[in-house]
Amino acid sequence: MRQFILIIVLISFIDMFSQLPIMSPFAKSLGASPALIGMIVGMYSFSNMFGNILAGYWIDKHGGKKVLLFGFSFTGAILLLYTIVTSPEQLMAVRFFHGLFSGFLVPAAFTVLANKENKGKQGKSMAISGVAVGISAIIGPAFGGIVASKYTIEWVFIIIAISMGMIAVFSFFVLPNKPAENTRKIEPPIQTLMTLLKKPALAISFIGAFSLMFAQGVLAYMLPLQVEVLQYGSHYSGILLSTFGITAILIFGLPTNRIFDHFQHRHIMMLGMSIIGFALILLSMAVSLPFIFICMILYGTGFAFLFPSISAMLVEHTDEKTRGKAFGLFYAFFSLGVVAGSSLTGVLAVSFGTGFIIAACILFTTTIGIFVYFKNIARIKKSMG
Repeated sequence: MRQFILIIVLISFIDMFSQLPIMSPFAKSLGASPALIGMIVGMYSFSNMFGNILAGYWIDKHGGKKVLLFGFSFTGAILLLYTIVTSPEQLMAVRFFHGLFSGFLVPAAFTVLANKENKGKQGKSMAISGVAVGISAIIGPAFGGIVASKYTIEWVFIIIAISMGMIAVFSFFVLPNKPAENTRKIEPPIQTLMTLLKKPALAISFIGAFSLMFAQGVLAYMLPLQVEVLQYGSHYSGILLSTFGITAILIFGLPTNRIFDHFQHRHIMMLGMSIIGFALILLSMAVSLPFIFICMILYGTGFAFLFPSISAMLVEHTDEKTRGKAFGLFYAFFSLGVVAGSSLTGVLAVSFGTGFIIAACILFTTTIGIFVYFKNIARIKKSMG
C-alpha cells in the first residue's frame, strides 16, 4: 500500500516537473510575449494554491481516496486540452485549471500516507516520500525535454494523462475506502486557514515550507543565469539541479533517514534551513563549476533535512480529522514560496549573487525567529515549573 501511494506521489510531481523545460517554448510558439509567457508559466503555481486549500477542506470531509480519484480524473482530462490550444489566452486558461485540479493530488496522497503510519515513525515516512519527490525532480524535466524534442510537446501531456487515468483506476481498487470520520461542522477554507495558523507548530511548518520553496524558486530562476554568466554549457544547469536532487534522495532513502525520528523535528528543521542558507551564500560567490557542484551537494543536504522535518511536524500536531486541511495549506505555502521567490528576484532584476543572498537572508531570519520562539517557550515553561 505504501509503495502504491509513493507511486501516486511520483506521478503527481512528474506532472509538475515535466513542464519546466517545455512550457516557455510552447507559449512562445503560440505567439505569447515575454511578459505573457511569464504569466502563463506562473499561472499553474498560482491556481495550485487554491487547489491545495480546497483539497484539504474536501479531504477531511470526504476522505483522501475520493479526492485523489477526483484529482487524477480531472487533471488527466485537462492535460489533453493542451493538445488543442491555439492561442496564448487558451493556454493561460488551461494552465489555470491544470494547476487547480492537480492541487488536489499531493495533499490527498500525503494525507493517506501519513494516516497509515504509526506515531513516532512520521519523520522516516516523510523522508521516504521525499525519495519519490526527488526522483520526479530528476526524471520529470528529462522526460518532458526528451519526449518534446523527439516527438512533439503534445505527446508529453498525452502520456502523463494516460498515466493518470491508469493510476485513477488502480486507486479505485487498491486504496481503502475509508472516509474521514469527522462529525464536526466543516469550517470554510478561509476560517480553516486562520484556525490552523493560530497553532504555533503548524504555523512554523507552513513558514518552513514557504522558506524552502522561496529558496527553490530563486535557485530555479538564478542558477541557469549563473551558469550562463560563467560561460558554461546550458546543459550544466540540469546536471547541477540533478546533483542536488540525487544528494537529497540518498539521505532520504539510506539509513540516514532514521535521524528524523531520533531528534526533535524543529532542531532538524533549523539545521536544514541553516545549511541551505549557507549553501546559497557560497553559491553567490561561486565562480567555478566544481565549486558550484559542492554548493549543490550542500544545498541538497539541507533540503533533505528540512523537507521531512517540516512535514513530520505537521503530522505530529494534527489528527485524521484535520490533517487533510493542514496538508492542503502546507502545499499552498509551497506554491506561494515558488511564486514569490522567482517573481521577486525577477521584478527586482537583481544579479544571481544578490538573488542568492536575498534567499539566504530569508532562511536565516526564519531560523533565528524559530530559535527565539522555542527559547522563549522553554523559558516560560521553566519559570512555571
